Amino acid sequence: MHPIIECAADISAALKAARGVEPAFMGIAEKESALVALAEARSQLDALTARVLAASDDVGEAHGLRDVAAWLAVQTRTTRREARRDLALGRALEAHPGVASALSSGALRTEQARAVVEAVDALPVRVEAETRWRAENTLLALAREHDARELKQIGKRILDLVAPEVGECHEAAVLAGEEARADAGVELVLVDDGAGRCHGRFVVPSHVGKILTRHLLALANPARHTEAELRGEAGGWKPLRRRLGEALVEYVERYPEDHTPQTAGVNATVVVTMTLEQLLADNVTALLDDGTRMSAGQARRLACEAGIIPVVLGTESQVLDLGRTRRLFTKAQRIALGLRDGGCTATGCETSASGCHAHHDDPWSRGGLTDLANGRLLCPRHHRLAHDSRYAKTTHADNKVTFARRT
Repeated sequence: MHPIIECAADISAALKAARGVEPAFMGIAEKESALVALAEARSQLDALTARVLAASDDVGEAHGLRDVAAWLAVQTRTTRREARRDLALGRALEAHPGVASALSSGALRTEQARAVVEAVDALPVRVEAETRWRAENTLLALAREHDARELKQIGKRILDLVAPEVGECHEAAVLAGEEARADAGVELVLVDDGAGRCHGRFVVPSHVGKILTRHLLALANPARHTEAELRGEAGGWKPLRRRLGEALVEYVERYPEDHTPQTAGVNATVVVTMTLEQLLADNVTALLDDGTRMSAGQARRLACEAGIIPVVLGTESQVLDLGRTRRLFTKAQRIALGLRDGGCTATGCETSASGCHAHHDDPWSRGGLTDLANGRLLCPRHHRLAHDSRYAKTTHADNKVTFARRT
């Protein structure tokens, strides 16, 4: 039996022997040792698999396939992408014996090996072999303290460490190329599913993604929300992806109206059309200018904060009132409301003023004025309740409000 086949059989037998052992009964020190040893063993097995793959071009040829990865994917029910990644690593290890040795010994993790060979292979052609060798060995030394993600970042500027005279211009060229590709690949796709939801995907430069993430994480910060807001409909804690989605909704709805473009703004050019009867009623809908609909309560809520344009029609479709953004509370009024209210005016809510919407107590649809006496701060959740016909709002002597579900 070939030694590699015999090795695979021994590994399989050893794993079968350990299959019935319950790790829960291991001590902490034993678990720590086992986890490190298993990680090292996985690296050694990955290295051996990659080596065999790199030497198996004849297997693909024997089956009339593009390469051995295509055959392995079918035989082992793995994806071709995964099999080809392993094949690419095997071929790269042939050109980087130092990396292959470190991986085979278990001192290097597989993703670290990929990061090292990719960084060295990405060096400009003009870089001499001696410099490439020093770059590879430097990265291997750094791999003792850095994971694959960090090695990738270090690899982009490895020449600064081993050849400073050419490192600066190389890093600048690499970054410029990445930025150019990022700018050329920017895209956004939004699709309405016709069931009240919009789905989408986007590609933006990394720095834009980081800025957006920071903004949304700030809006989703649990400190800004009550426990009730942090729990879902079933009572469990909302996952981060749900809270980030809600943060994106708030981000769009509260985009400053004075910054929206004249013709393509997010909120300022959304026109909501409804009859006066619809505006005053509860269980009705409003028509948006793109032909879709929303509830009248939703339209009234957005009118308090976002720069939508409410067009109110009479019974014969005559325009009775064309709302303008001067109906919205000004920045100075928002500051005054914050100083007066301190935050959400709903009893028991601790949302700060910066996380609140400005709400009209006497709705503008009923002639309410945009002044301090008619305004109050409400967090997004209580603002929705204020415009939800299923809830009754009571204002108390201390300017606090409470909500109760109508029976």
